[in-house]
Amino acid sequence: MSQPLLQIKNLNISFEANGSTSKALTDITITVNKGEIVAIVGESGSGKSVTSLSILQLIPSPPIKYNSGEILLTTNGETVDILQLSKDELTKIRGNKVAMIFQEPMTSLNPVLTCGNQVMEAILLHKNCSKKAAKAKTIALFNQVQLPNAEALFNCYPHQISGGQKQRVMIAIAMSCQPDLLICDEPTTALDVTVQKNVLQLLKQLQQQTQMGIIFITHDLGVVAEIADKVVVLYKGNIVEENTVANIFSNAQHPYTKALLACRPILHKKGERLPVVSDFLQDTSNKLQVPSNLQPVISNKQPATNNLQPATLLSVKNLKVYFPAKKTFLGKVLDYNKAVDDVSFDVYEGETLGLVGESGCGKSTLGRTLLRLIDATNGSITYKGENLIATTNGKLKTLRKDMQIIFQDPYSSLNPRLTIGEAIAEPLLVHHIITNAKARKEHVIELLEKVSLQANHYHRYPHEFSGGQRQRIVIARALALQPSFIVCDESVSALDVSVQAQVLNLLNDLKKDFGFTAIFISHDLSVVRYISDRIMVMNKGKIEEIGTAEQVYLHPSSSYTKKLIASIPKGYKVSA
Repeated sequence: MSQPLLQIKNLNISFEANGSTSKALTDITITVNKGEIVAIVGESGSGKSVTSLSILQLIPSPPIKYNSGEILLTTNGETVDILQLSKDELTKIRGNKVAMIFQEPMTSLNPVLTCGNQVMEAILLHKNCSKKAAKAKTIALFNQVQLPNAEALFNCYPHQISGGQKQRVMIAIAMSCQPDLLICDEPTTALDVTVQKNVLQLLKQLQQQTQMGIIFITHDLGVVAEIADKVVVLYKGNIVEENTVANIFSNAQHPYTKALLACRPILHKKGERLPVVSDFLQDTSNKLQVPSNLQPVISNKQPATNNLQPATLLSVKNLKVYFPAKKTFLGKVLDYNKAVDDVSFDVYEGETLGLVGESGCGKSTLGRTLLRLIDATNGSITYKGENLIATTNGKLKTLRKDMQIIFQDPYSSLNPRLTIGEAIAEPLLVHHIITNAKARKEHVIELLEKVSLQANHYHRYPHEFSGGQRQRIVIARALALQPSFIVCDESVSALDVSVQAQVLNLLNDLKKDFGFTAIFISHDLSVVRYISDRIMVMNKGKIEEIGTAEQVYLHPSSSYTKKLIASIPKGYKVSA
């Protein structure tokens, strides 16, 4: 029998800082064979990324400490223990024999280099070829990962392309040297469902062509069902379950695995409280069960209606947001990027309007334009009878108290120098609300407890929290001024499915408590279907269709919407 491509044997890792030691991984043993896809599944903090980063020794020591164990890599008939290699020996392996696709493309790509040069850099470092050949291979890779207009994108900088396109550039870099082992750390988390489907198919195709091994790290078991051969479930640094995909989905044993299977919104009726991990871990009587067929639950029951027409909170008419795309040498604009192109719709008081579409369709631009964070080119935005486009800055500042946004990336939207208590209190100070310091602190602590955080978190900084906790912090900050209207811009797209369930439950609870109206922007139609009253689908700056959540999800009229729905992992049906 041939030697496995990768063997992690009894790996024990801890982190040491300020004289204290915290255990990260306990006796981890994982085997990856050539041509095999092994999924490592778990929530943030379970040890997934520590495991993957350790394979390439990407965490500095200190703070990391390898207490015991081996990481054996076998390529070209030679086996080496990665933990024993020198820096020069590691350099020859990184990106060449073992490549990695990181979760955060914006922080992984170099902002001062073009996308093309970043792929060429890896090729020129490890392969003996000319710059011309490296450029040709780079463009071919861009086409392979389905980037639009590959030759033009070669000269684009990371900030000039969408999030989904950045992730595909990262995949091109990882594949540039045809590695024996590819480590994918949440590579599809922030991608559109259509792009996700294409990326998964691409990875599977490349794996079959080259027989490379893949470690696929994710929190989404729906994705695992589509790509993996074997599943390893991590919880608090321990392997709690390991089996083939078919056995995991048909007969999960550990309560934690069952929770991950059960908490996806697509498996539950609209507005129904989503189960979370703690529900299953505390269920000693084993009453909670994973849905037997693991298929989408759709309610055909029509919502109760009355003759009262809901009041219109926000009305958008013929809105256009154009950005210069091409200029002459003297600065005359020759062509425009029509991010939002002649859009009209209404938002009713008390409703949640879901806004869906792929990266680059104009969702976030539209959301930010509604709050005047981006200036409109033409059209009108009427909020409570006030035309926001014609509003003076002074009046706009007053209206801003009533209109808030929850950004996609909570870490970058929080000031790292402010404690979270100060961050949540800041809008109260800006708008001269609750001027008494003691009363202001009490109000902030009340908000923290509303979003299931604790009073003693007040003095902590953003880096001391997990991704899900940071998302709760920015939700608390958005609610500090008790707004009537909130734009949620991809606010759950990068969260673990279990944490996502907690945040969606929280948003439903807070909506009942505070009575705000919301626009919920997402690329995931299954999440939008769960939380929204109506859904609006955007494509290339225009509205494709708008209707009730069940109507759009069950009976889409647009071919584009049908394509989005067809790309959603419908359940976890796995062939044995």
